[in-house]
Amino acid sequence: AAGGNLVLADIGSLEKIKEAGRELVYRHGGSCLSVQTDISDPHSVSEMVRKTVVDLGRVDVFIHCAAIDAKFDARIDEIPPSSFEMFPLEAWERSVEVNITGTFLAIQAVVKEMLKRNSGNIITVASTYSLVAPNHSLYDRGDDGPYKYKPVDYVATKSHVPNFTRYLATTYARQGIRANCIVPHGVWNEHPEWFIQNFERLSPMGRMCKVSELRGPFIFLASDASSYMTGSTLVVDGGWTAW
Repeated sequence: AAGGNLVLADIGSLEKIKEAGRELVYRHGGSCLSVQTDISDPHSVSEMVRKTVVDLGRVDVFIHCAAIDAKFDARIDEIPPSSFEMFPLEAWERSVEVNITGTFLAIQAVVKEMLKRNSGNIITVASTYSLVAPNHSLYDRGDDGPYKYKPVDYVATKSHVPNFTRYLATTYARQGIRANCIVPHGVWNEHPEWFIQNFERLSPMGRMCKVSELRGPFIFLASDASSYMTGSTLVVDGGWTAW
């Protein structure tokens, strides 16, 4: 919608990625390359960058929002009814592999290409749980179910994103590469009613975020409107971290 040519990279079905790309081109014009990518695989992320350069010639802006949350990406019956002391090592290691190592690999591959032109713009996506601890009452269904907490792996792995972004910003500022971080929270995505009610009760603005309300912040960081910003954390959370 802002005039960019897109590359969509995801670990899911290539046909589904292409379908999303076709929809975006239909609605907004431009072009969209779809690439199936596993960010925990160095070869896969290198191929993502290679295909981008072949198709578009360069990488101007890289938005990194890929991550997993073990509570939702693992089988729910494999997660024990405990917030920390019985959390499985396997789930922890998988989150580290994707949310930390995968972030490192993906951005490393992109930076190598950006350095060839001494130009680039990296936008990472963190979480309010990079800044504050979870309020576990947000996840209380109001019944006797055991899963009334935000798992530790997501909080720990997403917490590295803002400072990793600051590292990138200060390391490459004089090579023409900027790096900033967006902290969203509570973006509505067909959540169950009990979660919406909990969020409305706990949020200063009393509602969840609309997807459309993130467009402006991303476009701002991706454009020259933010040309003197690097190493910054832009919080878009309806005041959640202001309590």
